[in-house]
Amino acid sequence: MNDTVENTIVQAIDDIADELRSLSLQIHDHPELGDHEFMASKLLADYMESKGFLVKRGVVGLPTAFTAEYAGPAPGRRIGFCSEYDALPGVGHACGHNLIAIAGVACAIATKTLIEQGQIQGSVILFGTPAEESSSGKITLVNQGEVQRNADIVLMLHPAPSDGLYTPYLALHAFTVEFFGRAAHAGATPWEGINAVDALMQAWDNLSMLRQQTLPTNRLHGYIVHGGNSPNVIPDYASAKFYARAQKRTELAELKQKAEKCFEAAAMATGCKLKLTWVPFGQVDDALINDTLAETYKSFMKKEGVHFQPREVEEQIPGASSDFGNISYVVPGLQPGFKIETTGPNHTIDFAKAAGTPEAHQATLRAAKCLSKTAAVVALDEKVYQQVRADFDSALK
Repeated sequence: MNDTVENTIVQAIDDIADELRSLSLQIHDHPELGDHEFMASKLLADYMESKGFLVKRGVVGLPTAFTAEYAGPAPGRRIGFCSEYDALPGVGHACGHNLIAIAGVACAIATKTLIEQGQIQGSVILFGTPAEESSSGKITLVNQGEVQRNADIVLMLHPAPSDGLYTPYLALHAFTVEFFGRAAHAGATPWEGINAVDALMQAWDNLSMLRQQTLPTNRLHGYIVHGGNSPNVIPDYASAKFYARAQKRTELAELKQKAEKCFEAAAMATGCKLKLTWVPFGQVDDALINDTLAETYKSFMKKEGVHFQPREVEEQIPGASSDFGNISYVVPGLQPGFKIETTGPNHTIDFAKAAGTPEAHQATLRAAKCLSKTAAVVALDEKVYQQVRADFDSALK
């Protein structure tokens, strides 16, 4: 890729740096939970519209989802980026989604500039994806074909305490459990009751024992939602919410079956009735790493002085989950982590504070420039794109 393309990307993002900072702070200082990001969604969609993108709001039936697309005069590679903008309950933007929001915007505008100037051909689309932390909006976008109809590759960024490319994103499926028993006086006639909390505690113990017989990369964790109303009443109802996670979606399917048996056994032992409900929007998939995209991005970041740990070290770092994984199963994708200076990890108050700093903003712009350059390489070099596709096809096997 020639210097002209790189310089165009850098200049395009530098030209809107102050505007991006304003967008970021407005989102950061007004945190909205998943599927309720009305301010953030409108803010970003309006901004993209002002920059000459064709904006569609409320796509795939999600009120706070949007797409912003620009198509050049000549056919070519279809480049996709993602923005997220939902916050976490109690800790605001403790996962830095205000930075993810502007990173996607920056990349889309830089790519549009290249198309307008005739330096690359094709189109660019920004997917505004709500509720990553809860109902996983990208799953709906994928299930309804919105992503794969409009993009050949999809890229996004995520802030973290360190730069990374190969840290695993785990497959995840959330579920709720409810046990139904029979109330009785806990002091006078407890034998007449069927204790729903006993069932839940038995299931909890079952899960604890199951962990020893599952892969060390599997995760089963949850919390009690309802555990009775009074100590002198045998509780006739108990409920809890859980996440099941595994490194691969195939492994998750097996873990889910084993988890279900833990709850079924508890119901049988206590005489309770069980209702177990997997969340209806579906499971979050693990993220397929595209080596060609990863190494291309890495090469640009290394030119900026960024250090990455060896791949084999990164792959051993415990990972979280992201609905970007579902995108990675339908088109080639990449979601690098980029470092912001923070005294705490993601999902902490310290990280939320860090996500609003000028230093985090500059780190976001640097990473966005490198991700835009990665997209430009794919758009310019057919051999690179074919290798990206080959990596994708291989990962699916």
